[in-house]
Amino acid sequence: MNPNNIKKIFATLEAHNPEPQTELHYKNNFELLISVILSAQATDVSVNKATKLLYPVANTPKKIFALGEEGLTYYIKTIGLYRAKAKNIIKTCDILIHEHNSQVPDTREALEALPGVGRKTANVVLNTAFGQHTIAVDTHIFRVSNRIGLANGKTPLAIELQLEKIIPKKYIKNAHHWLILHGRYVCKARKPECGQCVIEKWCEFEDKQID
Repeated sequence: MNPNNIKKIFATLEAHNPEPQTELHYKNNFELLISVILSAQATDVSVNKATKLLYPVANTPKKIFALGEEGLTYYIKTIGLYRAKAKNIIKTCDILIHEHNSQVPDTREALEALPGVGRKTANVVLNTAFGQHTIAVDTHIFRVSNRIGLANGKTPLAIELQLEKIIPKKYIKNAHHWLILHGRYVCKARKPECGQCVIEKWCEFEDKQID
């Protein structure tokens, strides 16, 4: 895509949403980490419903670790893959307590060493909690980037590396939030709402749908 068009896309997204935020509900870095782990193959809405009950009871590594797997499962059983997530979260809390003084680390290496934390989850935490210029490529960003011609890749990592190169630095911090929200509410998987799209004029999607 033409670099000038890329700039126009993100300038337009910024104009319509100057301070984009994750739709996960959290009050501190630890809550964010746990919510992002829970959000794998689950909706933010389902995660928020579960953590609304969990966090008032346990929102620190020590408190969640004290619940144990079964205790944690009680709160997250409505979320997909809840048993595997409960197991990973308890192990993650143990590591945070004993290796990081119960604090969420701010490096990719340390984050990805935590059970249940892959590259995408680490990128979300590094960006949202610590303001680092990372791009967490989920299904929405992967689809939108390929569809509109912003980037072209067969894997999330390929898309991530391309986006990091082509997105102007002034927009890189908020880029993944804009793209996720755009994919979630406008550039939908089954039927993109092109007639409602603020960046439609720069889109290279061949089969545009005008509502």
